[in-house]
Amino acid sequence: MNDRNNFLAFWVGLRRPDNTTSASNVRTGGGKELMPQPSQTVVWKGLGWAMLMAFVALLVAGSVVPISAQTPLSSDEVIRIDTDLLPFDVSVTDVNGRPIRNLTEKDFRILEDGVERPVSFFNVEKENAALRPIAVVFALDVSGSMSAEELARLSVAMRLFIDQLADRRSAFAIMTFGTKVRTLQSFTNDRKKLDRALTELLKNKDEGRSTHAYDAVDDAIRLLVKKAPRTADQQLLKRAVLLITDGFPVGDTVAPATVIERANAADVSVYSVTLPSYPSLLAGNRTPLPTLLDVTGLVEKTGGTNVYATDKEFSGLFRALAEEVKSHYVLAFYPAEENRQDGKFHSVRILGPAGLVLRQSRPGYTAGTPRDKK
Repeated sequence: MNDRNNFLAFWVGLRRPDNTTSASNVRTGGGKELMPQPSQTVVWKGLGWAMLMAFVALLVAGSVVPISAQTPLSSDEVIRIDTDLLPFDVSVTDVNGRPIRNLTEKDFRILEDGVERPVSFFNVEKENAALRPIAVVFALDVSGSMSAEELARLSVAMRLFIDQLADRRSAFAIMTFGTKVRTLQSFTNDRKKLDRALTELLKNKDEGRSTHAYDAVDDAIRLLVKKAPRTADQQLLKRAVLLITDGFPVGDTVAPATVIERANAADVSVYSVTLPSYPSLLAGNRTPLPTLLDVTGLVEKTGGTNVYATDKEFSGLFRALAEEVKSHYVLAFYPAEENRQDGKFHSVRILGPAGLVLRQSRPGYTAGTPRDKK
């Protein structure tokens, strides 16, 4: 089965109900697809019958074989996204960073511009229930500051991460970055293809001193928007980027604030593994030094998690990150009627029980305008 049919087979369970939404893309004069610019608004459009029939015809023509059926969804696990319902991913941990998974809808409050709104949808994975589908892009630093030994150990740890998510419908893409950003493998759930790409990591090592980390995350977000639909099996797809670097980006062409805004617009969470950097090693200091990633808040402002690799063994870190990625709550609400088409940014805060740490996937939303609806 070729790459196109393999990807279509993976998402063959995709069923978009009426009013389901997807992000629109902006094209330059040269025809290249771009994520919405910071000053632009993400516009949601329904999937027309013509597109649906074309998709079905493509599946039949490609002789795609569906993967095994998932556990049937109960009514409270299905989300039907329309043009106004706004979903947010929320992770909850205790003060020691351990995920908390036993909260209910009544434990949360949603504030839009400081005004409380009713929770219109709530979901968290339950035992013996359908598991949320996930799409992850690995963005791995292969610049001159990364050693061959580190890359070899990371290859093993990334395989363990993939194994941790094997209990659900999941797809992975692999990118590397240094002076340039390269895609070694687009989205697939074919373990042989993923193993082959991870084996190729050492051959793609970049001896240059540039580290285009933000450019890599930006490309990963574009790939998620283009290839990973917002819903699969009538559930919201969890979209994430796992950035692995020493934390000192150099030479990026895309500003950190732009990357964060694009991640928020696409509802993508960025997770990171920060490896020991040259400055900390030279100082003989095992305490992680603040990096540019920390200062710009890329991870914090997209609802992800950063972990520091202070030891040579990476496997435990990646197992923990995999658990973090799949342990989010999903909450959604309808904005105030007067806010829905005013073209302005509106802050959203999600509150939970005292003593717990909450991280939400984005700080708010930018409303559309009446012109966007046409």
